[in-house]
Formats: sequence, C-alpha cells, structure tokens
Amino acid sequence: MSTMTTSSPEAVKRFVENVQTDLRSLSMECKKKFPPVKEAAESGIVKIKTIAARNTDILAALKEHSSEVVQPFLMGCGTKEPKITQLCLAAIQRLMSHEVVSEAAAGNIINMLWQLMENGLEELKLLQTVLVLLTTNTVVHDEVLSKAIVLCFRLHFTKDNITNNTAAATVRQVVTVVFERMVAEDERYKGVEDQPPLVQGNSNRRSISTLRPSAKDAYMLFQDLCQLVNADAPYWLVGMTEMTRTFGLELLESVLNDFPGVFLQHQEFSFLLKERVCPLVIKLFSPNIKFRQGGGSTAPPSAPVEKPYFPICMRLLRVVSVLVKHYYSLLVTECEIFLSLLVKFLDGEKPQWLRAVAVESIHRLCAQPHLLRSFCQSYDMKPHSTKVFRDIVNALGSFIQSLFVTPSSGLLAPGSTPLGGSGLSGQASSQGGPGTGCAAGGTISAQAAFEYRGTWIPLVTVSVQGSVKATYLEMLDKVEPPSIPEGYALSVAFSALLDLVRGITSMIERELTEEEVEEEAEEVSRRDSEPARSLEGEDSTQGLAGEKEPSPRLVWEEMVNACWCGLLAALSLLLDASTDETATESILKAELTMASLCGRLGLVTPRDAFITAVCKASLPPHYALTVLSSSAACLSNKSYSIQGQNVQMISPSSESHQQVVAVGQPLAAQPQGTVVLTAKNIQCMRTLLNLAHCHGAVLGTSWQLVLATLQHLVWILGLKPGSGGALKPGRAVEGPSTVLTTAVMTDLPVISNILSRLFESSQYLDDVSLHHLINALCSLSLEAMEMAYGNNKEPSLFAVAKLLETGLVNMDRIEILWRPLTGHLLEKVCQHPNSRMREWGAEALTSLIKAGLAYKHEPPLSQNQRLQLLLLNPLRELSDIVHPDIRQKQLESVLQILQSQGDSLGPGWPLVLGVIGAIRNDQGESLIRTAFQCLQLVVTDFLPTMPCTCLQIVVDVAGSFGLQNQELNISLTSIGLLWNISDYFFQRAEAIEQELNREEVLLERQAEEKGMALNRPFHPAPPFDCLWLCLYAKLGELCVDPRPAVRKSAGQTLFSTVTAHGALLQPPTWHTVVWKVLFHLLDSVRKSSTTADKEKIESGGGNILIHHSRDTAEKQWAETWVLTLAGVARIFNTRRRLLQSLGDFCKAWEVLLDHIQSAALSKNNEVSLAALKSFQEILQIVTPVKDSERLDALGMPALADPMSAPGPGRPLPRSDSLAERLARYDGMEQQLNLPLGDELEDSALWWAAWNTWYRTGIESTRPPGPAQRLAFVPSQPFLTALVQIFPALYQHIKTGFSMEDLGKLGVILHGAVSVPISSDASPFILPSYTEAVLTSLQEAVLTALDVLQKAICVGPENMQTMYPAIFQQLLRFVEFSCKPPQYGKLETKHVANAKYNQAEWVALNYVPFAERSLEVVVELYQKTACHKAVVSEKVLQNIIKTLRIPLGLKYACPSESTWKLAVSSLLKVLSVGLPVARQHASSGKFDTMWPELANAFEDFLFTKSTPPDNLSVQEFQKNESIDVEVVQLISTEILPFANFIPKEFVGQIMTMLNKGSIHSQSSSFTEAEIDIRLREQFSKACFETLLQFSFNSKAATPQEGYISRMALSVLLQRSQDVLRRYVEDERLSGRCPLPRQQVTEIIFVLKAISTLMDSLRKTQPENVDGNTWGQVIALYPTLVECITCSSSEVSSALKEALGPFKDFMQPPVTKVQNGES
Repeated sequence: MSTMTTSSPEAVKRFVENVQTDLRSLSMECKKKFPPVKEAAESGIVKIKTIAARNTDILAALKEHSSEVVQPFLMGCGTKEPKITQLCLAAIQRLMSHEVVSEAAAGNIINMLWQLMENGLEELKLLQTVLVLLTTNTVVHDEVLSKAIVLCFRLHFTKDNITNNTAAATVRQVVTVVFERMVAEDERYKGVEDQPPLVQGNSNRRSISTLRPSAKDAYMLFQDLCQLVNADAPYWLVGMTEMTRTFGLELLESVLNDFPGVFLQHQEFSFLLKERVCPLVIKLFSPNIKFRQGGGSTAPPSAPVEKPYFPICMRLLRVVSVLVKHYYSLLVTECEIFLSLLVKFLDGEKPQWLRAVAVESIHRLCAQPHLLRSFCQSYDMKPHSTKVFRDIVNALGSFIQSLFVTPSSGLLAPGSTPLGGSGLSGQASSQGGPGTGCAAGGTISAQAAFEYRGTWIPLVTVSVQGSVKATYLEMLDKVEPPSIPEGYALSVAFSALLDLVRGITSMIERELTEEEVEEEAEEVSRRDSEPARSLEGEDSTQGLAGEKEPSPRLVWEEMVNACWCGLLAALSLLLDASTDETATESILKAELTMASLCGRLGLVTPRDAFITAVCKASLPPHYALTVLSSSAACLSNKSYSIQGQNVQMISPSSESHQQVVAVGQPLAAQPQGTVVLTAKNIQCMRTLLNLAHCHGAVLGTSWQLVLATLQHLVWILGLKPGSGGALKPGRAVEGPSTVLTTAVMTDLPVISNILSRLFESSQYLDDVSLHHLINALCSLSLEAMEMAYGNNKEPSLFAVAKLLETGLVNMDRIEILWRPLTGHLLEKVCQHPNSRMREWGAEALTSLIKAGLAYKHEPPLSQNQRLQLLLLNPLRELSDIVHPDIRQKQLESVLQILQSQGDSLGPGWPLVLGVIGAIRNDQGESLIRTAFQCLQLVVTDFLPTMPCTCLQIVVDVAGSFGLQNQELNISLTSIGLLWNISDYFFQRAEAIEQELNREEVLLERQAEEKGMALNRPFHPAPPFDCLWLCLYAKLGELCVDPRPAVRKSAGQTLFSTVTAHGALLQPPTWHTVVWKVLFHLLDSVRKSSTTADKEKIESGGGNILIHHSRDTAEKQWAETWVLTLAGVARIFNTRRRLLQSLGDFCKAWEVLLDHIQSAALSKNNEVSLAALKSFQEILQIVTPVKDSERLDALGMPALADPMSAPGPGRPLPRSDSLAERLARYDGMEQQLNLPLGDELEDSALWWAAWNTWYRTGIESTRPPGPAQRLAFVPSQPFLTALVQIFPALYQHIKTGFSMEDLGKLGVILHGAVSVPISSDASPFILPSYTEAVLTSLQEAVLTALDVLQKAICVGPENMQTMYPAIFQQLLRFVEFSCKPPQYGKLETKHVANAKYNQAEWVALNYVPFAERSLEVVVELYQKTACHKAVVSEKVLQNIIKTLRIPLGLKYACPSESTWKLAVSSLLKVLSVGLPVARQHASSGKFDTMWPELANAFEDFLFTKSTPPDNLSVQEFQKNESIDVEVVQLISTEILPFANFIPKEFVGQIMTMLNKGSIHSQSSSFTEAEIDIRLREQFSKACFETLLQFSFNSKAATPQEGYISRMALSVLLQRSQDVLRRYVEDERLSGRCPLPRQQVTEIIFVLKAISTLMDSLRKTQPENVDGNTWGQVIALYPTLVECITCSSSEVSSALKEALGPFKDFMQPPVTKVQNGES
C-alpha cells in the first residue's frame, strides 16, 4: 500500500509535517497534566527536523530512529487518558502506514497495545492498530506476532458486542495475513534454492525447523487453532484466556478453503491435516452420528447421548466440504469416512436441520463432477471398498422418497402443521381434482410444488443452475437449530440431483467427443502410416495404460452404472409428483440427458430405463402399454439396497393434480373408456420427441419404446396421418370422445411438426440406427394391426405413416431399407382386413415408390436398372392383393408415375404394364376405370418412349380392357386404343421393325445357348409381323365378345386396320391373317349367331331402350355376322392380287363363298342381305383381263351399287397417304405377269360364285311347303340384292352360260318376284297403289333379263336360241298383272284392301311390273320379230295369248292402265308381227296364231265387264277411241290382206264388226241395257269399216258380200222400229219429257242413219243392193214424223239425218222396163 503513495517528495514532506503536527498536538495536550510526555514530544520534533535536514532518504532515516520517534507517542498512550491515547494511536498508525516502524519499535508498540488491552482501553482503536501493523509490513513475527494474535483473540471475548465482532473480523484477517505471508515467501523462494528434502513427519513438533520464518508462523498458528478447537492448550498462542469451538472451526475452515496450496505443497502441513484436523472432525461428529430423533424424546432425560449442536455440526460440515473439495487426493480414506457420514446424516431419524445441512453439503459435492469422478474411481471401482458415489446418489433418492412417504417426520419447525400432512386434508387432496391438492386451496397453482399421494411439498428456489448457494451452512450466527421451511430440503435435494446429472453428463460427453475426435485423427494417420508398426505401438501403450489406471470409458460406464438406479428412482418420483412446468422440464431434461449418455456409452439397460420413465410419464397413469411394462418390470422388481435401506421404484400415484388438457380414447383392441392427458403428459411427450430427434442415433432398440409411446399419444390426441405421412390434427373421427382444450390445440401443430422433423432427422442416422428405427416401426405397425383385427374401428396409423416419412427422407440410401419397408407394407399392412389400415399401407407404399422414382439418384435410375426394378417391384406385387381399395391406390399411383416419370421408365415398362393389365372382372368399375386411364395415358403419350418389346404387352393389356365386362364404355374405348396403337405401329414401322429384329437376334442367341426353341406367338413370322398378328388376334377375340357394341367396334377396327396397314405385312404372313384370323373369326361368329338366344331382351341395362331390330341376342349377333362378313369380303376385294399370289386362293375363295352362302340363307333378313352385299363386293373385282372385255367397255356400269348409302359394309376408300407404302406391293404384282393358267383359275372362281348364287337363290325363293306354318319369307331388299348380283356375275360367265343356266335363272327370278312382303314392311316398300312404280326388286329382275338380252344381241349366233326363253319369262311376268303369283300356300291379301294390321303378308302390286315387262316384251319383239328362234318358237302367238287375259278382263283388270297398255302393246306387236306372219304364211308356223288373235279382239271389243260407275264422259270417250283404234288396225292391217289370211279368221272379223256397228240396238230394250253407255264413235267406225268392205265390188267371196248386205238390212230395220216407237211415246207423254235413255237412243239411231247416208254417198252406186235403197227411202216418212218432237237434241240430230237425203232427191227417170222406156 505504502511505497507508491508516500515516496514522492511532496508526500514525504507532507508526512513529516503531519508527524510534527501530531507531536505538537501531543505536547499541547500533556502540558499541564503530563510534563514528561510534553518534553519527550518536543524533543521528538527537534529530532525529526534534524533527520529531515540531514538525509536525502528521509523515510529510511526515520525507520532507523523509529524507536525514538515512536517513544513520545507510546508515553502518551501510557497516560491512559482517552483523548491523548486516541491521538497517539492515530499518530502511531500514521507512522505504520508509511512503514517507518522497525522491528524493535513494533515490539514496543505491541507491548503498549497489550497493556491498553488489559486495561480495557480504546479496544476498537487497538484492533485497528494491530491490523495496520500486521498488514502494512512483515516486521512482526514469532512471539510478537503470536502476542498480537492473542491480543485480538482476547478482545473477541469482551463484554462489548461491537468489540467482539470487530475482533472476530480482525482475527480472521490476521490469520489470513499470516498465511498470505507464507504464500508470498514461497513465491519469493520459488526456484531460488531447492526445497530441503521432505522429512517423513512424526508427531514431534520440532520437525518445523525446516520451515522458513513465515511458514513457521503459519504452522504454529494452524497447529494451535487445532489445539484450541480440540479444547487443548495452545503451544504458541500464549496468553489465550478463552476460545469457542465454533470460532475455531470457522477459522480452520477459512484457512483450509483459502490456502489449499500450503497444505498440498508442504509436508508438514499435510501432516497436520491428516494427524490433527481429520481426527478432530471425526471426534466432533460423534454426537450427530449416534443421535436418533425421537429416540432422545422417549429415553430418560439423563440419556448419555449428547444432542447434536447445530452451530458446531454445521461448521463441521463446512469443514468437511472444504476437506473433500481441496484435499481429497491427500485424504482418500478420511474422505470415505466423511462421505459415509454425510450420507448417514440424511437418515429419516436425524433432526430436520441436520438433514437440511447434510443435503446442502451433498449438493456442494454434486456440483463438482470431477470430484464425483474421483470418488467413483477411488471407491466404487476398487474392490472391497464402499461404493461411495452410488451411495450418495441413492441416499439423495431415498431422502427424497422419505419426504413423500413419511410426511409425519415433518419438514417444518415444531409447532407448525405440515400442509397436506394431516390425514383429513390428505384425503381431500386425493379426491379433489386439480387445484384442490391442499387445504390451503388455490395456493398450489401459484407456487411450484411437488405432490404425491396427498403429500404436498412446495418447491423453493435454492440455487441458480450450477452454482451452489447453501442457506443453513451459512447461518454462522445462529446458535439454535433454525426452523426449516417446508420443501427446502426437497428443493436442495432436487437441485443436487439436477446438478449431478448436468455435471456428469456434460463432463463425460465432452470427454467422449474429444476421444472420438482423437480416434478419428488416429484412424486417418493410421491409414497413412504403415499398418504393422502402428499395431505394435498400440499394443505397448495399451499394456502400460492397463497398469496405470482404468481407461476413461470404464470410469464413465462405472459412474453411470453406479448412479442410474438411484437417479431414475428419484427423478421418476419427482416427475410424477411435480406440478410445476419448469420443474418438470428440468426433471425431463435430466432423464433425457441421462438416456442419451447411456446410449452413447452403449449401456442398454439404463438407457431403456430412462426412456421408459419418460414414456410412462407421457401417457395417462396406469395406461396399459405392454412394451413399457415389460421393460419396466425388470426394474421394478429389483429394489436397490443402499447401506441397509431400500429404495423402491415407486409406482406413479393415480391421482394427479395436473391441468387436464385433452381427453381421448386409449389405443386398445377392445373399446375402453376415455383417458385423460394432462399438460405434463404433453410436456413429457415433447421431451420424448426431443430425445428421439436429437439422440436418435443412440436409441437403438429403444426406438420401440419411444415410438410405441408416441403412437399412443398421437392416437389419444387424435392426430391423423396426412400426405407424406405427416400427422395433422384430425377432425375428431371418434365423435365426442376426443376433447382437446385450446391450450393443447395450439400445441398440436407444433407437436405434429416436431414429429415430422423427428423422422426427417432419420436421414442423419447411420445405417444401423436407421435399421433399428425401421424395425421398431415395423413391429409397432404389427401391433397396431393385431389390434385392428376383427373390428372396423379406426386403427392406429402412426407406424405406417412414420415408415413412409422415414422412407421418404432416406431416399438417397433407399436400397438398404427398401426390402424391409416394402416387405412389411406389402405382406402385412396392405392385406389387412381393416380398410383404413390397408388404405394407409397402400398410400405409404405407393408414395414411397413414387418418391423413389422421382428422386435424383446417383447414378440416375436410367443407368441403374436394378434399382429401378427394385423400386417398381412392390407396385407389381400389389396386384396380388384382392382388396379393391388397394388396387385403386395402386392404379392411381401408376397414373401419377406415368404423368411424372413416364418418359424414363425404360426397363420398368413390363412391370407397369403388368400392373395396369392385372384387371379382373370381379374388380369394380372404378378400379377398371382408373387402370384404363393409365392405359390411355400410355397409349397417347408413351408408346415412343418404351422398348418395342413392350408393345406386344400394350396390345395384350388393351385387349384385356376390351374383354372386361364391367364397363362397356371402357371396352369400346380400349378398342379405339388398339386402333391408335396400330396407327402408331404403322407410322413408326421402320424403327420398330429394326429394334424388334435386333432384339430377336439377341433372343435367338439366348435360346440357342439354353438349347430351347424361341417361344413367341406366331413364331415363324418376322417379329414385326408377329406384333401385328397379336394385334389382329386380340381384335379377333373382341369380335366375338358377348356384348354387341364391343363386337361391332372391334370388328370395324379389325377390318379397318387390316385394310389400312396390311401393306406392312410380309406376303407369307397374309396366309396366317386369312386362315388364322379372318376365317377363324368368321367360323366363331357363324357358330355364335346360329346358336344365339331368340329371347327378347327387355332393356339394355338401366333405362336404355333397345330398338326392336336389336332386341334379341340373335339379332345382335346378326349385326356382328354382317360386319364380319363384310369386312372379310372387303379385304378379299382390296387385297385380291396379293392373296392370289399365296397359292391356296381358290380354297380360300370357296371358304369365303361358303360363308357368304350360309349367311345369305340364314333366317335373318339383315344377315342375308348383308351376305349378298359382301357377295356383290367380291364380285366387283375386275379380272385382270383385256380391257376390251371389261364391264365398262360394255357400256354397262360394273354394278349399280345398292349400298351407296353409308353403311357398315361400305368398302373404305384407300387413303392416299398409303399410296407410297403400297407401291412396293403393286410393283410386286406387276412382276407376276399372270400366265394363262390364271385366267382358267379365274373362270373357276366365277363359276364357283355362280354356283353359290344359284344355290342361294333357289334356297331363298323356294316357297314353303304346306306343313311349314311359320315359314321364313326373305325380304325384298335381300331378293333385290340377290338379283342385282346376277348382271355383274354374268359378265364373267357369259361365255359358258347355257340354256340350262338360263332356266335356273328363270326359276330364281320368278321365285323372287313371287315372294310377298310382310305387312309391317309394306308401307316402306310398296308405292301407294295409285302410283305405277316398280319395286327395286322388280327393276332388278328386269335389269337381269335386259343384261341377258343385250348379251344375246351382241353374242354369237348360237346364243340367239335363248330369245324365246326370255320372252317366255317376261310373259309370265305380264300375267301377274291379272293373276298375281302364289307363294306356296301363304295367304296374302291384295294390297288395296289389306288393312296393314290384319294380314301378315301382303302381295305386291304387280301391275307396274307386269306392264313394264310388257313394254320390254314389245321392245324386244320389235327388235327380234324376224329371228329364226322367235318365229319358230311361236313367240307372237304366246304374246297374244298372254295379252288376251288383260284384254278380256278390260274393266275387271286390277288396274285400268293394264288393258290400255295391253291394247297398245298388241297394236305395236301386230304392226311388227303381222307382216312377218304373212311372210311365213305358207310355212304354217303362224296357223295357230290367228284364232288366238280373233279371240283376243273378240274378248276385248265386246268385254263382259262393265265400266265403273264413276267413269266420266271424257274417260269414256278416250276408252272408245281405243276401241276405234283396234277397228282401224283391222281395217288397215288385216282386211286388206284377206287373201293371205285364213278365211275363218276373216269371217270372225266381219261378224265382230257387224256386232260392233249395232252394238247398242238390242231387240228388247230392258232397263239394264238402257243403262249401257253407247259407243257412238265405235259403232260408227265398225259401221264405216263394214260399209267400206260391204260396198266393195271386189269382194273376195260371195259370202262376204252376203254378210254385208244382211247386216245392212238388219240395221235399217232396227232404225225404223226405234223411230216409230219414239214418235208413239212422244205423243202419249204429252207435256212430260221422255226418259233420258230413250232420248239418247233415238239420237243414236238418227246419227246412225246419217252415217249410213254418208257411206252410201261415198260408195259406188253399183255396189249398193237395190233392196238397200228401198229400205233407206222407206225411212224418210218416219223421220218426218219425228219433227214434232219436243227435245231440242232430237231435233238437231234429226236435222243431220234428214240433210243427206237431198243427195238422193233427183227428178225421176223414166223407167225403162223390159226394154221399154
């Protein structure tokens, strides 16, 4: 302190002045009473001045003369006058502080102070002076020092409290100063001289001779302190009067604590420690050890046992703490005793204050991990030694337990009631809910506390983490034992435990980490250096280390093994009892760090024990969880013996006073009640999550415990897995049972987040730990599955969800965990009967697969085929699971995989396609629909990216979708896909072909190596063709599907694709196509069609109505047959050249014709008609012959296409895009240069066709026999088509067409026309009756005949013999106009009177047909009348004979037009035929024709049928004009050539004319006859013709003339009668007009007369018979009579009749009679 402040000149000067001032003051004070002192002071002033003047170093000089300088002051003190004494002491202190006091002066001063002390003067000043003297310098030592110290001690025991306390403080400071001097001395001598050799100490005190001065002082002082505490006399501190133990112990403690170096470095001091201090402590402890609380109270008061004394006991414990802390290495054995004592002090029998101080002491130890490690090494690890460390921990544990288990011992000062201790309030607390845990009501929630089975102990703050601040060990002023507040001891013990755990774990973990780092470094260096040498080195070092001390790891393991049981017992109890979140957190942290440490050290049992504890705390009390109970069992049935006391593993208390935050259902197989989760459970859960998250790597098998617990908690909280396996707060699925408070609701997202992070962190685990995790999850999952069996309760999906999460984050090393992961999910979870369980299994598996494929692996999957297949394989295995929900999930994921990774599947395609194609009919629609979406995606997007070898699989899969029967639309769309696939094959043909060929080479090589044949469908064909054949075969299968729509679609697609893409096939492959695909298909269809059911199908499923044309299976199959046949025919047509080159074309042609025939003859109109259309189609083929002979060269269209309307059979036009592709085939055909043989073969084909046609025609038109009631009648379109085929067919066979063939044709044509129409079809086919229209069938028939006739026309001579047959056929048709043909015995109604619903069959209106036939006959006859065959076969006669029928019927004809046409035809035919007949008159070929003709005229002109009533006059006149034409024909064409004509015939004609001219006059005018209309023109014509030939002078025979004359006279006579009668009647009638008929008649007669007059005028007079004239003139008077008639009509007619008479009025000539004039 001094030198710095006092050495400056100013300071020295000031100091000197101050001293002089002091002296002056002293002399002033003592002037009166104490003259000697005054003198001394004054001389002192002089002395000082002298020194100051003489010396430069004033202070040193003063120190030399210090005795003299000090003297006045000492004398002043001797006066014992307070004022003077104070002044002197102050002055002395000033001198001391400037260090100007020598040793001698110091001795004088001390003696003076001693006197003052004995006189009890200025005690505080004394102490102050001593302190200044001793602290400012080191001049005081040995006896002087000892005297000074004694002085202070004595002042400590005065009556004055302040003095006592000041003295105590001074003593403490002085003791410290003594030891500090020693330390400083050691420091000075350090390294200057060697320490004298250490003497082995004995009890002889003289051994201190080796010590230096300061050391000696210190030694003597310490030795005497021990003596004093032990109540022995001191050796050095002479003059001590009294001393207290407490003060002594405090001094000892401070020395030991502050100067450990002194004792550890100096042998002498160590000796003191061992020999004096330790025995002393043990001796002083004895009353505490023997004392039993309660024992003292029951024994008689004179009990010899000394009661523990708090102040001493507490100080002893402080000393012990210091000894253990600093001198442990010296006092190993002694410390063992001390520690054992400490442990004993925690006993329940000891007084509470003693236990409290003991706990505080132990707490101090627990905060020093290195010390604890030493204990462990020195005691626990030595054989036959006390397990001190273990005992400390266990003692703490049992101490804590004792507080809860025996609250009666009371932790309170006597007199106050323990809270919750009385039975009453204990019960209340056990029954009450949270918050009623103690009698004091609501204080709990405010204060942190522990509560266990009714015992409530508050938690007091005792220390800040890691720093130990004791309360009772510091109560040095208390004499009586203090009252310990409730909970204090527990709180200290709690802190001790936490500090212990914290210290140990952080120490060991730090060292562990260092060790690991070193090991790694060694590893690296070892790899660099040579291995052999390093090994030797290692061995030797190990050997040495073994001898020295145990390896650190052994020590760590021993420490953990020693402490974990006690720790766990205590911590579990505290955790169970804790009601404070912070306390709980600390306990959990301790358990967590212990678990982690055990894990790192590989101590499985303790690790699992700690984890189990946390797990149990997370779950509701008594929660049944097997994993935990089994692992806890091994702990709970042991109890740990701690020096005779038992520590039980206390089971959790059932009643908890925690805030309930959630109510949920336990996860158990059988439904149970609800369970309650408290805030503490949630807190523990978070710790558990933290443990797993941060220390997952060391968990190993305990994963099972952790995960099982988490699973249950997650379940109770109602967290449900979401996408990727993360758990999200689910909606309360279980209904009302899950109740969460808002507190926990806000926590849930955090918890679920931590849960997810926990599994995300699995990516940082090493492979082994990861396997542990996976295995734990799998077994957890198995348990959850066990539980979910047999009930459809919501299962726990925790394990599955977390397996998924773990898999997802470990994608980079997925191979190592793929098999266990997917194996478990596939074999167990996905097949579980519980649907939720399955659903999640599938979700997890598919998510993993998708993630695996999407992950950027190194190397990428495209180069790592094995990994890709490994990833995809589980997807395929899912197909074996029958549950539809699993398959649905599987397919959805396939869809997603395709969408995201479709381009890179490569070798995985067969697997994926296998999955898509693994559909079965028993799987529902939605599954099939999903699978199909995948397929659609594949076909639309991925065909180009997949290996070509997979294309066949695609075809098969698409086919299988077509064949499934669950969803029609899918079947249809899949057929569309097959078309798209074929299109793709077509567009990429070359590329696919090359790749397939390359593959083929490899496959063949492999097959050769194995010695097996290559097994591929359609093998000998090239691979690309095989691909096509597979496609065709698949479509072929679909063509015979039971569903009509599928068949239709498949058929169209098959034929379209064969047509469009067939050009790509090698020619030999076509053989397979024709026989294996097309004909095979035709056979199947024919078979199915003929056996199909004829039952009516009500509706097509749902509300779909079925059209009547499709309402039986048979009708539906008919459509298929139609389509198939048409398709095959079209292919034969378009690919004719190619097929002909194959060799067995004839055979194929026959088979095809056979199919056509059987179809045509099927009893189904649709099929039969279509068969003919196909027939037509194959006949359209133009033979490769010379152009001149082609059909179009004949001016005839190849075939009037009846199918020009779009229909299923219409041949598709070849699209231009194929032109180039087809070029190579056309080129090939041109090279074939068909030789002559082909033409022969060709005609064979045509004749085969003709035979088919004929068989079909005969069969189909044959009328049913009488037995058959329900006969099948072919339809009109069918017959039409049949007949229409003939013209085209005929072109190819005309060269060999014989009369016999013509006959066959005729039969068919006639049969066809005769077939009636079913009444329901007639409105569509029949024209309304009034229209004269032909049905298409009739037109076709006529066309057929037309073609024939034209062919005959241009054909060779020999063909012309066919004409009569044609005429015969046509005439048969003409007859139909009057008598329609019969069709078997079938009853038909005439169309005119058929009400459509009455008659089943309606005969056609044959009139138009017959008339058309008639026209044809006329035309043909006009062309061929002169042909030899026509003449000789009496064709004309046949024509007339046929025409006679309608002519005779006339008005009775079905149609009026018929007879008119018949007449006009007759006229035309006769105009051509009569000249021919006359020409051949001599040959007699026409003889039979004339009577026929006469009869025809007769029948027609004088018909027996009456005209209809409604016939108008104009019509009548028209009809009459027709009759007139006939008469004119007779007059121009027949009568003039009478000499060439047989006489009978002429006679018949004349009779007819005669009859005609008088047709209307009948001898008796009956009413009926009057009714007949009169044919004036006709009569007139007959009349004229008659007259013309009557007045013909050149009458061939007298007979003729006679006929004429007779006829005339009859006529005139009749006229006369009519006239007369008329006049009569007119007269009688008077005013009444005559009947109209009579008037008409008279008019007619008058007209006849005028006609006759005209004729007579025109005729040569010499031709007229005289008799005739007479009759004519005789009429005149009668005519005149009529003039009076009243009718104007009659008058005008009369006028006309009378007029001609003027020509005959001549003047009479003189008769020359007999020569006379």
